[in-house]
Amino acid sequence: MIDLTIQIFLFLLGAAIMLFLLGLGIAVIMPGIDRWSKRFFIVFFSILFLYYIAILAEEMIVLHPPLTSDLMLVEKGLSYLETLFCSILIPMLTAYLLHCCKIDYKRSSFFRAAAILWLVFFVLLNITPFSELFYYITPENEFVRGPFYSAGVSILAALLVLNVAGVIRWKDRMSRRRFFAFLIGFLPMTVAVFIHLFVSVFTFLGIGIMICALSMFSIILFDQLEQYLHQQQEIALQRTRIMVLQMRPHFIYNTMMSIYYLCKQDPDLAQQITLDFTTYLRKNFTAVTSENAIPFSEELEHTRAYLAVEQAQFEDRLFVDYDTPHTDFKIPPLTLQPIVENAVKHGMDPDSEPLRISIRTKKTRSGSEIIVEDNGPGFDPSKIFDSNGALSNIRQRLDIMCRGEMEILSEKGSGTVVIVKIPS
Repeated sequence: MIDLTIQIFLFLLGAAIMLFLLGLGIAVIMPGIDRWSKRFFIVFFSILFLYYIAILAEEMIVLHPPLTSDLMLVEKGLSYLETLFCSILIPMLTAYLLHCCKIDYKRSSFFRAAAILWLVFFVLLNITPFSELFYYITPENEFVRGPFYSAGVSILAALLVLNVAGVIRWKDRMSRRRFFAFLIGFLPMTVAVFIHLFVSVFTFLGIGIMICALSMFSIILFDQLEQYLHQQQEIALQRTRIMVLQMRPHFIYNTMMSIYYLCKQDPDLAQQITLDFTTYLRKNFTAVTSENAIPFSEELEHTRAYLAVEQAQFEDRLFVDYDTPHTDFKIPPLTLQPIVENAVKHGMDPDSEPLRISIRTKKTRSGSEIIVEDNGPGFDPSKIFDSNGALSNIRQRLDIMCRGEMEILSEKGSGTVVIVKIPS
């Protein structure tokens, strides 16, 4: 019977192999990884897979004695491959670190130093089949260190320290996420190798490599997630641009006609509407090219210009109340204005009482809130996002651009309240 410790070890070994196969599969099929990184991860996870397969094969040999001379030869070969695969990973990670920092590893003296150190280790390792200077395995299956063994392990330790120093040196050249991923990947391996200088801790080395692999695996997943979010943001921005370019023709037509008639009846008012309408158009087209959140004061100015034009047309049918003492925050462009426009569009009814819109802001413990309230006919809020592309677009951009939320409270015949929450 295999004791419980070995069973657990074999289970973890199998889990590691499955993880690396998963990482290999993701590296192959994921569309969001650049070509260099894709090749790197394919080779990286392939080597990890072969490394743990070699460990598993060696364990199978050890667990089924007696060890014949042929099996001893196979075990020595597997031990050589384990050490080789483990060592290859370190300069590979050096190259990937430089790639993430946008440094050409082929021209980097940092990478050349890492490559020279690894080549020295490789030479020492290849002495193993011909002598006992590095390490050897006895007929009783005992691992014995040779006189050069500590020198070889010291080279791997130096390689890892070099990589840790590179991560710290170039932390400003990579994202915070990648910086911590590299540190988490390198530090456990570095500690395990330093301990291994004095005491054989092959299990700790395996754990260190596993942590490193998980760290690299996280880079793939987060890069893919980041690209997905970027694509969603691009889609949202494209929808915004389309929405702006498809402004209500009747609104523009009615505004121009109002200005035309007012030029004789009330030139001063016509001049004011022209100024407000110009501000509205300028803000709309500025929003087309804006890819970042803007100060709320700018969005409020845009909304004021829009409402001023509408009030000039509807005269005593539209009333607006502003209570916005808090403006020191940012929101995605075209957030407040389309909400207000939606209220005017669905709330203005010549057979009903005048439409009253209230725009308020307040600072909360978690950030900022914008409250837009009207006394319009109301609607079923569970269906509004299915039928209203503008509001769906606002909700999506709020989430992507500033982790914001939008809540709609409404009942038929009871008006509507829209609450936009912007976290600090």
